[in-house]
Amino acid sequence: MGISNTVEEPRQSFTRLAVVLFFMEWVRGAFLVAYLPAYALEGWGLSSSIVGIAVSVHYLTDSLIKGFTGYLLDRFSNRKVLHGGFTLSMIGLLLMATTHNAWILIAASACLGAGFSPIWIICMSQIKEENRAQQAGVLYAYWMAGLGLGPVTLNLVMGWGLSISLLIIGLFFTAGWILAAMVKLDDAAAAPRLELTVNEQFAALWDKVKKGGFLVPGMVLQTTAGGILAPFLTSFAVKHVGLSHTQLSIVLLMGGAGVILLLVPMGKWFDYAGGRWFLVLGFGIFAAALFGLTSISSFAGAMGFSVLLGCAYAALLPSWNALMACYIPEDSVGTSWGLLFSIEGLGVVIGPLIGSWLASAGNELLPFQVSACMFGVISLVYLLSPSRLFAHKERSMG
Repeated sequence: MGISNTVEEPRQSFTRLAVVLFFMEWVRGAFLVAYLPAYALEGWGLSSSIVGIAVSVHYLTDSLIKGFTGYLLDRFSNRKVLHGGFTLSMIGLLLMATTHNAWILIAASACLGAGFSPIWIICMSQIKEENRAQQAGVLYAYWMAGLGLGPVTLNLVMGWGLSISLLIIGLFFTAGWILAAMVKLDDAAAAPRLELTVNEQFAALWDKVKKGGFLVPGMVLQTTAGGILAPFLTSFAVKHVGLSHTQLSIVLLMGGAGVILLLVPMGKWFDYAGGRWFLVLGFGIFAAALFGLTSISSFAGAMGFSVLLGCAYAALLPSWNALMACYIPEDSVGTSWGLLFSIEGLGVVIGPLIGSWLASAGNELLPFQVSACMFGVISLVYLLSPSRLFAHKERSMG
């Protein structure tokens, strides 16, 4: 095998894995956001609260089970865990598409979330250290494209009927599964991990986390701050800014496009330059833009701040992932990534609860202002942290 082939093969495998991620996120977005509400509300008259609980349980399960998924990945091959996830997801999809029982619907949604959880950890474990931020940017771009295009494209075909829509979801799911079977996954580092006990893995992770304690505020607070906004974005845009639903879709699309277009360039830049400023400026601009949103009342203003938020987010994601990777023990990658993602997921759970409590006072701007303050605090913490803590190219911290 030539040198060019030895370089090209991992690159092709990584790209194929990113496409698998795209297919799975497309299915997730299409099913949960577009198909399920129409099927459950219009098809058999369930209340919107049941649909909301099913969606929340899906994301809760996906986040909290990642620690256990990582534990499995450290003991079994990536391929086995990935196909096990596909099997679990298929069962969840079939149950959700055929049941007329609310409790089975919620259980099936949890099943779907658990089945989708391995793909992201496997993607992170396949990234090459020398250009981690760039490859992380590629993954985030595929992830966002799938999650965003899923509901958008399915909404375009919903008029053809629920059966056709379900068939298309099934075709995307099958295509992703077939492609996953063709991906060559790197299990080379799995053998030494099997010799570690769970306690030894926790001890290694805890040792790394103690050295990277400065990342903890960002790990929990950023997802909490984002979760605070989630329940109020639509009502804020419609009632406060005066946008129509179509204008809101365009604003969200422009912000998402800004993120996707800049993720890879930002990742390359961070791989080259490193340092704290991607986080300091990213969180800082995000905070300022959120404050700015509370004072606008026009479509043009919303577009401008949406693009600004997208640029800040694109600067944050690859650099944040690359810095977290510095604190992952190399002999328990799966468990460590899984636990860190589970910790991050706590913010997604408690964020909407805090946001609802803040909005209950009758001020819809308060969740946005509090969220902006939290992002500003994170930026300040990293501005005041020692520079040596951001030396991301030195993966091992000892």
